[in-house]
Amino acid sequence: MNRRCFRVQAGIRDWLTAIGVTAALLVTGLSGQHPANGPGLLGYLLLAAGGLALGAARRAPVPVLAVTGLCAVGYQVTGFDVPAVAYLFAVYAAMRAGRRVITVAASVAVLAALPLAALASGPYDTGEAFAQARGALEIAWLIAAGAAGEALRQAERRADEAERTREETARRRADAERLHIARELHDSLTHQISVIKVQSEVAVHVARKRGEQVPEALLAIREAGREAARELRATLEALRDDDTTPPHGLDHLPDLVERAGRTGLEATLTIAGQRHDVPATVGRTVYRIVQESLTNIVRHAEATTASVRIDYRPDAVALQVDDDGTATPATAPLPGIGLLGMRERVTALGGRLRAAPRDEGGFTVQAELPVERAS
Repeated sequence: MNRRCFRVQAGIRDWLTAIGVTAALLVTGLSGQHPANGPGLLGYLLLAAGGLALGAARRAPVPVLAVTGLCAVGYQVTGFDVPAVAYLFAVYAAMRAGRRVITVAASVAVLAALPLAALASGPYDTGEAFAQARGALEIAWLIAAGAAGEALRQAERRADEAERTREETARRRADAERLHIARELHDSLTHQISVIKVQSEVAVHVARKRGEQVPEALLAIREAGREAARELRATLEALRDDDTTPPHGLDHLPDLVERAGRTGLEATLTIAGQRHDVPATVGRTVYRIVQESLTNIVRHAEATTASVRIDYRPDAVALQVDDDGTATPATAPLPGIGLLGMRERVTALGGRLRAAPRDEGGFTVQAELPVERAS
Protein backbone atom coordinates (compact mmCIF):
# COMPACT_ATOMS: atom_id res chain seq x y z
CA MET A 1 0.00 0.00 0.00
CA ASN A 2 2.83 2.42 0.82
CA ARG A 3 4.54 1.74 -2.52
CA ARG A 4 1.28 2.28 -4.36
CA CYS A 5 0.75 5.63 -2.62
CA PHE A 6 4.33 6.60 -3.44
CA ARG A 7 3.80 5.79 -7.12
CA VAL A 8 0.59 7.83 -7.20
CA GLN A 9 2.26 10.80 -5.53
CA ALA A 10 5.28 10.55 -7.86
CA GLY A 11 2.96 10.47 -10.87
CA ILE A 12 1.14 13.56 -9.65
CA ARG A 13 4.46 15.37 -9.17
CA ASP A 14 5.57 14.38 -12.68
CA TRP A 15 2.42 15.78 -14.25
CA LEU A 16 2.60 18.98 -12.21
CA THR A 17 6.18 19.40 -13.46
CA ALA A 18 5.07 18.72 -17.03
CA ILE A 19 2.26 21.29 -16.83
CA GLY A 20 4.59 23.88 -15.31
CA VAL A 21 7.25 23.37 -17.98
CA THR A 22 4.59 23.50 -20.72
CA ALA A 23 3.23 26.78 -19.40
CA ALA A 24 6.74 28.26 -19.22
CA LEU A 25 7.50 27.20 -22.80
CA LEU A 26 4.25 28.63 -24.15
CA VAL A 27 4.68 31.91 -22.32
CA THR A 28 8.26 32.18 -23.60
CA GLY A 29 7.13 31.34 -27.10
CA LEU A 30 4.35 33.96 -27.06
CA SER A 31 6.60 36.71 -25.76
CA GLY A 32 9.69 35.97 -27.89
CA GLN A 33 10.90 37.49 -31.14
CA HIS A 34 9.84 35.66 -34.32
CA PRO A 35 10.61 35.94 -38.04
CA ALA A 36 8.57 38.29 -40.15
CA ASN A 37 6.31 35.57 -41.49
CA GLY A 38 5.42 34.63 -37.86
CA PRO A 39 5.24 31.24 -36.26
CA GLY A 40 2.49 28.82 -37.07
CA LEU A 41 0.23 26.64 -34.98
CA LEU A 42 2.69 23.77 -35.39
CA GLY A 43 5.27 25.59 -33.28
CA TYR A 44 2.86 25.99 -30.36
CA LEU A 45 1.84 22.34 -30.62
CA LEU A 46 5.49 21.28 -30.50
CA LEU A 47 6.09 23.47 -27.44
CA ALA A 48 3.10 21.94 -25.67
CA ALA A 49 3.95 18.38 -26.72
CA GLY A 50 7.53 18.67 -25.51
CA GLY A 51 6.42 19.91 -22.10
CA LEU A 52 3.53 17.49 -21.58
CA ALA A 53 5.67 14.51 -22.55
CA LEU A 54 7.49 14.94 -19.24
CA GLY A 55 4.47 13.47 -17.48
CA ALA A 56 5.67 10.04 -18.62
CA ALA A 57 9.37 10.61 -17.97
CA ARG A 58 9.50 8.30 -14.95
CA ARG A 59 7.77 5.41 -16.74
CA ALA A 60 9.36 5.80 -20.21
CA PRO A 61 12.50 7.94 -19.97
CA VAL A 62 13.98 7.03 -23.37
CA PRO A 63 10.84 7.72 -25.46
CA VAL A 64 10.34 10.99 -23.58
CA LEU A 65 13.97 11.89 -24.27
CA ALA A 66 13.38 11.34 -27.99
CA VAL A 67 10.08 13.25 -28.05
CA THR A 68 11.42 16.29 -26.20
CA GLY A 69 14.54 16.39 -28.38
CA LEU A 70 12.51 16.24 -31.60
CA CYS A 71 10.12 18.88 -30.29
CA ALA A 72 13.02 21.18 -29.38
CA VAL A 73 14.45 20.86 -32.89
CA GLY A 74 10.98 21.18 -34.40
CA TYR A 75 9.95 24.43 -32.76
CA GLN A 76 13.35 25.91 -33.60
CA VAL A 77 12.58 25.14 -37.25
CA THR A 78 9.21 26.89 -36.97
CA GLY A 79 10.88 30.07 -35.72
CA PHE A 80 10.60 29.78 -31.92
CA ASP A 81 13.83 30.82 -30.24
CA VAL A 82 12.90 29.06 -26.98
CA PRO A 83 15.32 27.21 -24.65
CA ALA A 84 14.98 23.42 -24.69
CA VAL A 85 13.90 23.27 -21.06
CA ALA A 86 11.78 20.14 -21.52
CA TYR A 87 14.75 18.31 -23.02
CA LEU A 88 16.87 19.17 -19.97
CA PHE A 89 14.22 17.61 -17.70
CA ALA A 90 14.17 14.56 -19.97
CA VAL A 91 17.97 14.24 -19.75
CA TYR A 92 17.70 14.36 -15.96
CA ALA A 93 15.03 11.61 -15.95
CA ALA A 94 16.94 9.39 -18.37
CA MET A 95 20.18 9.66 -16.40
CA ARG A 96 18.27 8.94 -13.19
CA ALA A 97 16.96 5.77 -14.86
CA GLY A 98 20.52 4.71 -15.71
CA ARG A 99 20.30 5.27 -19.49
CA ARG A 100 23.64 7.05 -19.77
CA VAL A 101 24.84 5.91 -23.20
CA ILE A 102 21.62 6.66 -25.02
CA THR A 103 21.31 9.99 -23.21
CA VAL A 104 24.77 11.08 -24.34
CA ALA A 105 24.09 9.93 -27.91
CA ALA A 106 20.74 11.73 -28.03
CA SER A 107 22.25 14.92 -26.61
CA VAL A 108 25.02 14.94 -29.22
CA ALA A 109 22.40 14.50 -31.93
CA VAL A 110 20.24 17.33 -30.58
CA LEU A 111 23.24 19.66 -30.24
CA ALA A 112 24.17 18.93 -33.86
CA ALA A 113 20.61 19.39 -35.14
CA LEU A 114 19.83 22.70 -33.42
CA PRO A 115 22.13 24.89 -35.61
CA LEU A 116 20.61 23.30 -38.72
CA ALA A 117 17.15 24.03 -37.34
CA ALA A 118 18.12 27.65 -36.74
CA LEU A 119 19.39 27.98 -40.31
CA ALA A 120 16.14 26.54 -41.62
CA SER A 121 14.01 28.89 -39.51
CA GLY A 122 15.13 32.18 -41.08
CA PRO A 123 17.75 34.23 -42.94
CA TYR A 124 20.58 33.67 -40.45
CA ASP A 125 24.23 33.23 -41.27
CA THR A 126 26.17 30.37 -39.78
CA GLY A 127 27.42 32.34 -36.78
CA GLU A 128 23.95 33.55 -35.86
CA ALA A 129 22.58 30.03 -36.25
CA PHE A 130 25.17 28.62 -33.87
CA ALA A 131 24.51 31.44 -31.41
CA GLN A 132 20.78 30.71 -31.49
CA ALA A 133 21.42 26.99 -31.03
CA ARG A 134 23.72 27.71 -28.10
CA GLY A 135 21.03 29.84 -26.52
CA ALA A 136 18.43 27.12 -27.00
CA LEU A 137 20.55 24.43 -25.32
CA GLU A 138 23.51 25.52 -23.24
CA ILE A 139 26.05 22.70 -22.88
CA ALA A 140 26.64 23.68 -19.25
CA TRP A 141 22.96 23.25 -18.39
CA LEU A 142 22.91 19.97 -20.30
CA ILE A 143 25.86 18.65 -18.29
CA ALA A 144 24.29 19.88 -15.06
CA ALA A 145 20.99 18.10 -15.80
CA GLY A 146 22.79 14.86 -16.60
CA ALA A 147 25.00 15.12 -13.51
CA ALA A 148 21.98 15.77 -11.27
CA GLY A 149 20.18 12.71 -12.63
CA GLU A 150 23.24 10.51 -12.20
CA ALA A 151 23.84 11.79 -8.66
CA LEU A 152 20.26 11.03 -7.64
CA ARG A 153 20.48 7.58 -9.21
CA GLN A 154 23.59 6.80 -7.20
CA ALA A 155 21.95 8.11 -4.03
CA GLU A 156 18.87 5.93 -4.61
CA ARG A 157 21.08 2.93 -5.33
CA ARG A 158 22.96 3.45 -2.07
CA ALA A 159 19.67 3.85 -0.19
CA ASP A 160 18.34 0.61 -1.70
CA GLU A 161 21.56 -1.16 -0.81
CA ALA A 162 21.35 0.12 2.75
CA GLU A 163 17.73 -1.07 2.99
CA ARG A 164 18.69 -4.52 1.71
CA THR A 165 21.54 -4.63 4.20
CA ARG A 166 19.16 -3.77 7.05
CA GLU A 167 16.73 -6.46 5.89
CA GLU A 168 19.48 -9.05 5.65
CA THR A 169 20.76 -8.10 9.11
CA ALA A 170 17.28 -8.39 10.57
CA ARG A 171 16.80 -11.74 8.83
CA ARG A 172 20.11 -13.04 10.19
CA ARG A 173 19.15 -11.92 13.68
CA ALA A 174 15.77 -13.62 13.34
CA ASP A 175 17.48 -16.82 12.17
CA ALA A 176 19.87 -16.69 15.11
CA GLU A 177 16.99 -16.12 17.53
CA ARG A 178 15.07 -19.01 15.99
CA LEU A 179 18.05 -21.31 16.44
CA HIS A 180 18.44 -20.10 20.02
CA ILE A 181 14.79 -20.89 20.77
CA ALA A 182 15.16 -24.29 19.12
CA ARG A 183 18.17 -25.09 21.29
CA GLU A 184 16.36 -23.95 24.43
CA LEU A 185 13.30 -26.06 23.60
CA HIS A 186 15.48 -29.04 22.82
CA ASP A 187 17.49 -28.74 26.02
CA SER A 188 14.52 -28.06 28.31
CA LEU A 189 11.77 -30.30 26.93
CA THR A 190 13.22 -33.12 24.86
CA HIS A 191 14.68 -34.99 27.82
CA GLN A 192 11.53 -34.78 29.96
CA ILE A 193 9.23 -35.82 27.12
CA SER A 194 11.54 -38.68 26.22
CA VAL A 195 11.47 -39.91 29.83
CA ILE A 196 7.66 -39.82 29.90
CA LYS A 197 7.45 -41.61 26.57
CA VAL A 198 9.96 -44.33 27.50
CA GLN A 199 8.47 -44.93 30.95
CA SER A 200 4.94 -45.24 29.57
CA GLU A 201 6.13 -47.59 26.82
CA VAL A 202 7.89 -49.78 29.37
CA ALA A 203 4.86 -49.81 31.67
CA VAL A 204 2.55 -50.88 28.84
CA HIS A 205 5.04 -53.54 27.72
CA VAL A 206 5.42 -54.98 31.23
CA ALA A 207 1.68 -55.04 31.85
CA ARG A 208 1.01 -56.89 28.61
CA LYS A 209 3.87 -59.31 29.24
CA ARG A 210 2.31 -60.20 32.59
CA GLY A 211 -1.07 -60.65 30.95
CA GLU A 212 -2.58 -57.76 32.87
CA GLN A 213 -5.12 -55.37 31.41
CA VAL A 214 -3.47 -52.09 30.47
CA PRO A 215 -5.31 -49.12 32.02
CA GLU A 216 -6.79 -46.68 29.53
CA ALA A 217 -5.08 -43.82 31.35
CA LEU A 218 -1.68 -45.44 30.80
CA LEU A 219 -2.40 -45.92 27.10
CA ALA A 220 -3.46 -42.29 26.88
CA ILE A 221 -0.20 -41.21 28.57
CA ARG A 222 1.81 -43.28 26.10
CA GLU A 223 -0.04 -41.82 23.12
CA ALA A 224 0.28 -38.29 24.52
CA GLY A 225 4.02 -38.83 24.94
CA ARG A 226 4.35 -39.98 21.35
CA GLU A 227 2.33 -37.03 20.08
CA ALA A 228 4.29 -34.58 22.22
CA ALA A 229 7.55 -35.95 20.82
CA ARG A 230 6.25 -35.61 17.25
CA GLU A 231 5.01 -32.07 17.92
CA LEU A 232 8.30 -31.01 19.48
CA ARG A 233 10.31 -32.52 16.64
CA ALA A 234 8.15 -30.78 14.04
CA THR A 235 8.42 -27.48 15.92
CA LEU A 236 12.19 -27.74 16.17
CA GLU A 237 12.45 -28.53 12.46
CA ALA A 238 10.28 -25.53 11.61
CA LEU A 239 12.42 -23.26 13.76
CA ARG A 240 15.67 -24.54 12.31
CA ASP A 241 14.63 -24.68 8.68
CA ASP A 242 12.25 -21.69 8.56
CA ASP A 243 9.77 -23.99 6.81
CA THR A 244 6.53 -22.19 6.07
CA THR A 245 4.57 -25.45 5.76
CA PRO A 246 2.98 -26.16 9.14
CA PRO A 247 3.51 -29.61 10.71
CA HIS A 248 -0.24 -30.03 11.32
CA GLY A 249 -3.38 -28.69 9.71
CA LEU A 250 -6.96 -29.49 8.80
CA ASP A 251 -6.07 -32.94 7.43
CA HIS A 252 -4.86 -33.99 10.88
CA LEU A 253 -8.08 -33.17 12.75
CA PRO A 254 -9.57 -36.70 12.50
CA ASP A 255 -6.48 -38.18 14.18
CA LEU A 256 -6.59 -35.46 16.83
CA VAL A 257 -10.24 -36.17 17.68
CA GLU A 258 -9.60 -39.91 17.65
CA ARG A 259 -6.76 -39.56 20.16
CA ALA A 260 -9.00 -37.50 22.43
CA GLY A 261 -11.52 -40.33 22.31
CA ARG A 262 -8.94 -42.78 23.67
CA THR A 263 -8.94 -40.92 26.98
CA GLY A 264 -12.54 -41.96 27.65
CA LEU A 265 -14.07 -38.83 26.15
CA GLU A 266 -16.76 -39.38 23.52
CA ALA A 267 -15.45 -37.01 20.84
CA THR A 268 -17.00 -36.46 17.41
CA LEU A 269 -15.93 -34.48 14.36
CA THR A 270 -18.35 -32.93 11.87
CA ILE A 271 -17.31 -31.30 8.59
CA ALA A 272 -19.85 -28.98 6.96
CA GLY A 273 -19.78 -26.97 3.75
CA GLN A 274 -17.82 -27.49 0.56
CA ARG A 275 -14.17 -27.96 1.36
CA HIS A 276 -11.70 -25.69 -0.42
CA ASP A 277 -8.04 -24.85 -0.12
CA VAL A 278 -7.14 -22.59 2.79
CA PRO A 279 -3.84 -20.91 3.66
CA ALA A 280 -1.47 -23.06 5.69
CA THR A 281 -1.52 -20.55 8.56
CA VAL A 282 -5.30 -20.82 8.82
CA GLY A 283 -5.20 -24.62 8.82
CA ARG A 284 -2.53 -24.64 11.47
CA THR A 285 -4.48 -22.20 13.65
CA VAL A 286 -7.65 -24.31 13.40
CA TYR A 287 -5.66 -27.38 14.42
CA ARG A 288 -4.08 -25.62 17.39
CA ILE A 289 -7.43 -24.26 18.64
CA VAL A 290 -9.08 -27.69 18.44
CA GLN A 291 -6.04 -29.28 20.09
CA GLU A 292 -6.03 -26.80 22.96
CA SER A 293 -9.80 -27.05 23.40
CA LEU A 294 -9.78 -30.86 23.59
CA THR A 295 -6.81 -30.79 25.96
CA ASN A 296 -8.67 -28.41 28.29
CA ILE A 297 -11.79 -30.59 28.12
CA VAL A 298 -9.85 -33.70 29.09
CA ARG A 299 -7.94 -31.98 31.89
CA HIS A 300 -10.43 -29.59 33.44
CA ALA A 301 -13.99 -29.88 32.14
CA GLU A 302 -15.04 -33.23 33.73
CA ALA A 303 -16.97 -33.80 30.50
CA THR A 304 -18.15 -37.03 28.92
CA THR A 305 -18.77 -35.77 25.39
CA ALA A 306 -17.16 -33.24 23.09
CA SER A 307 -18.13 -32.21 19.58
CA VAL A 308 -15.91 -30.54 17.01
CA ARG A 309 -17.54 -28.88 14.00
CA ILE A 310 -15.64 -27.38 11.06
CA ASP A 311 -17.69 -25.24 8.68
CA TYR A 312 -16.22 -24.31 5.30
CA ARG A 313 -17.70 -21.04 4.10
CA PRO A 314 -16.96 -19.17 0.85
CA ASP A 315 -14.76 -16.59 2.56
CA ALA A 316 -13.99 -18.13 5.94
CA VAL A 317 -13.44 -21.28 7.96
CA ALA A 318 -15.47 -21.51 11.17
CA LEU A 319 -14.98 -23.97 14.00
CA GLN A 320 -16.89 -24.80 17.16
CA VAL A 321 -15.86 -27.09 20.01
CA ASP A 322 -18.54 -27.89 22.64
CA ASP A 323 -18.46 -30.07 25.74
CA ASP A 324 -20.93 -31.09 28.43
CA GLY A 325 -18.63 -30.33 31.33
CA THR A 326 -19.33 -28.59 34.61
CA ALA A 327 -18.78 -25.00 33.45
CA THR A 328 -21.77 -22.66 33.79
CA PRO A 329 -22.25 -18.93 33.16
CA ALA A 330 -22.15 -18.41 36.93
CA THR A 331 -18.83 -20.24 37.30
CA ALA A 332 -16.93 -19.04 34.24
CA PRO A 333 -13.28 -20.12 34.43
CA LEU A 334 -10.52 -17.56 34.32
CA PRO A 335 -8.79 -17.43 30.94
CA GLY A 336 -5.46 -19.22 31.01
CA ILE A 337 -2.42 -19.17 28.79
CA GLY A 338 -4.03 -21.60 26.35
CA LEU A 339 -7.08 -19.42 25.79
CA LEU A 340 -4.94 -16.30 25.47
CA GLY A 341 -2.79 -18.10 22.89
CA MET A 342 -5.91 -19.02 20.91
CA ARG A 343 -7.07 -15.43 20.89
CA GLU A 344 -3.67 -14.15 19.77
CA ARG A 345 -3.55 -16.64 16.88
CA VAL A 346 -7.06 -15.77 15.69
CA THR A 347 -6.55 -12.00 16.05
CA ALA A 348 -3.28 -12.17 14.09
CA LEU A 349 -5.22 -13.62 11.14
CA GLY A 350 -8.01 -11.04 11.36
CA GLY A 351 -10.56 -13.49 12.78
CA ARG A 352 -12.94 -13.62 15.74
CA LEU A 353 -12.92 -15.91 18.79
CA ARG A 354 -15.55 -16.58 21.44
CA ALA A 355 -14.84 -18.83 24.40
CA ALA A 356 -17.45 -18.97 27.16
CA PRO A 357 -19.68 -21.32 29.19
CA ARG A 358 -22.90 -22.47 27.52
CA ASP A 359 -26.31 -21.67 28.97
CA GLU A 360 -27.20 -25.37 29.01
CA GLY A 361 -23.92 -26.22 30.76
CA GLY A 362 -20.47 -26.98 29.50
CA PHE A 363 -18.09 -24.80 27.52
CA THR A 364 -17.92 -23.64 23.90
CA VAL A 365 -15.07 -22.33 21.79
CA GLN A 366 -16.07 -20.66 18.53
CA ALA A 367 -13.74 -19.10 15.98
CA GLU A 368 -14.07 -17.70 12.48
CA LEU A 369 -10.98 -17.18 10.32
CA PRO A 370 -11.18 -15.23 7.04
CA VAL A 371 -9.90 -16.92 3.90
CA GLU A 372 -8.89 -15.07 0.72
CA ARG A 373 -9.70 -17.32 -2.19
CA ALA A 374 -8.23 -16.97 -5.66
CA SER A 375 -10.78 -15.76 -8.20
